[in-house]
Amino acid sequence: MTNNQLIKHSIFLKYGMLMNRRIFIRIFLAVTLVVMVNTAHAQRIKGALIAGFNLSQVDGDEVYGFKKFGFVGGPSAIIPLTSKWSVSLETIFNQKGSHQKKQYSDSSSLLGEKITGAYDLKLNYVEIPVLIHYEDRNTMTVGTGFSWGRLVGVKEWEHGRRTATDLSGPYKRNDIDWLFDLRIRVYQKLKFNLRYSYSIPEIRKREFTNVDGTRTWDRKQYNNYISFRLIYIFNEKLENVKTK
Repeated sequence: MTNNQLIKHSIFLKYGMLMNRRIFIRIFLAVTLVVMVNTAHAQRIKGALIAGFNLSQVDGDEVYGFKKFGFVGGPSAIIPLTSKWSVSLETIFNQKGSHQKKQYSDSSSLLGEKITGAYDLKLNYVEIPVLIHYEDRNTMTVGTGFSWGRLVGVKEWEHGRRTATDLSGPYKRNDIDWLFDLRIRVYQKLKFNLRYSYSIPEIRKREFTNVDGTRTWDRKQYNNYISFRLIYIFNEKLENVKTK
């Protein structure tokens, strides 16, 4: 690749990243505006704010357990279809990834590298989940749906060393997830939300090599996480809910 091609490629990547950020900012502002306007005026659409944390892992990375802690939060609009059914739209910042502590003392492999087993992956997404919900007796809500996410930040460490991973690869910029959602009313307009999510297409394909470099194998990787969130709904009617 010539210097001119490298310059053009760099300009293209920077322009693409800038456009993606602008798109997400516009989506976030649009959803926030819907929440604010309907909180003040609408009788049907409900506005909500979400905040909580994730426990996540990446299936296929040879690291096991929901050990990665991350933040999740953002605005939401809830559109009632009937007295029991509704559709929700969210715009959230969502931190996923994988984590494993140092497993054993430093030892040199045949490849001349220090091997400790330590691993840490931070994946930051801006996501737009869309779900359909069923509410039972103003107490418990069950829902399912899908989420489209855009990777906006990534950092990876292996054996205590930072890798060359960035937004240009090897992790895919888009992540499509299936969601299962359970909400329980805690007090008045405040709900506790438990959500499970799993990537549908893989977020990365990776080749692994054993310690002595004599064997390799390929694995597809998927985001897999559980969210614990609080949801406050602004303009929900509480006629059938005990407030005290």
